[in-house]
Amino acid sequence: MRRIIIAVVFTFGTVVVPALCFSQSAYPSRPVKLVVPFAPGGATDLVGRLIAQKLTDAMKQQFLVENRGGGGSTVGTEVVAKAEPDGYTLVMSTGIAMSTAPALYPDLRFRPLVDFVHVARIGIFPNGFVVRADHPAKSFSEFIALAKASTNGLTYASAGQGSSGHLTGELLKSLSGARLGHVPYKGTGPATADLLGGHIDAMFDGMPTATQQVRAGRMRLLAVTGGNRLATFPEVPTMNEVVPGAIGTQWFGISAPARTPAPVVKQLADEILRIVGSTEVQARLEDVGMTPDPLASAEFVTYIQSEIRKWEPVIRAAKLKVE
Repeated sequence: MRRIIIAVVFTFGTVVVPALCFSQSAYPSRPVKLVVPFAPGGATDLVGRLIAQKLTDAMKQQFLVENRGGGGSTVGTEVVAKAEPDGYTLVMSTGIAMSTAPALYPDLRFRPLVDFVHVARIGIFPNGFVVRADHPAKSFSEFIALAKASTNGLTYASAGQGSSGHLTGELLKSLSGARLGHVPYKGTGPATADLLGGHIDAMFDGMPTATQQVRAGRMRLLAVTGGNRLATFPEVPTMNEVVPGAIGTQWFGISAPARTPAPVVKQLADEILRIVGSTEVQARLEDVGMTPDPLASAEFVTYIQSEIRKWEPVIRAAKLKVE
């Protein structure tokens, strides 16, 4: 009898255990929400929708974009920080929210390195440093020289207080010793009008819109803010070539709430890296001004840490706060 009982238990063991293992639904078993922390229609939204569509195709489940703008991308990011850590709520993470917000926003209600697991970086958005076509500075070196020599200095515009362009300008000022005055605008449209009207000297502008103005002969592109020259303007230097260390870009990736299961994070990271590595997606990202530069989770975290170390002293020195 004892042998029979043992045999039955063993038999049930071989049947039941696999059944229990396969009873858990494979991820994703229902639609996944990707929060894009900006309003619809911008470059970030286009990138988010492209990645969501490619994840939908690859993982055979819908990845739905939800736009939650506000607070320079911190509002939508906070929503995801408080979401269930099950892999079904993700955020298009940004350099503003994850790298500079802790120093810029006194009342920030999330901790970028504690409240999130950072799945993968997608790429970076370099800006263009532009002047009007008839500006006396014909090169970036000349612009810096003029800013140093001018009694009152020169002015530069950005899309707003605490924006990527604003912080890059502060970094440039601290590294070069140039006299540069920041003029914040609510978006690049009004800044472009004032630049072309001669009311300001220069501005940091996204490459898609800067390219249009440069090719139309209304602006001159003096430098790009990334670490490498752009294939579309190979003759234009990076700021870093003239002022070592002057690199300022906006980056984007995919992050999830902390404690999201590691297998889910790995599955998402593998798919995102594969998607961003494809020729088709790289071409589409470049069309909206992004330089594809994917990083896996561990490298992504290291990068965010380095960005926090880079920008915090710049923000403190300039005494910048965004209420």
